[in-house]
Amino acid sequence: MPVTSKYSDKQVEAILNDMINVLEQHRAPADLSLMIVGDLATNIINNNVPNGQRKAIAEKFAHALQSSVKDKQ
Repeated sequence: MPVTSKYSDKQVEAILNDMINVLEQHRAPADLSLMIVGDLATNIINNNVPNGQRKAIAEKFAHALQSSVKDKQ
């Protein structure tokens, strides 16, 4: 079952494109880009999620990430 978001695809795409453009502007290789995205996710969780919910949110985020990664076949 697809996940329904309260955010429009247009808004998500615009922000994603901005973030990709910044990484490309800095010529960030994949490993640095992933480190930046991980640090950003950590910062968002630590600064915007109540203490008692952080671990659960991080686990849900990790699971969603794993579910969205495609195996090359």
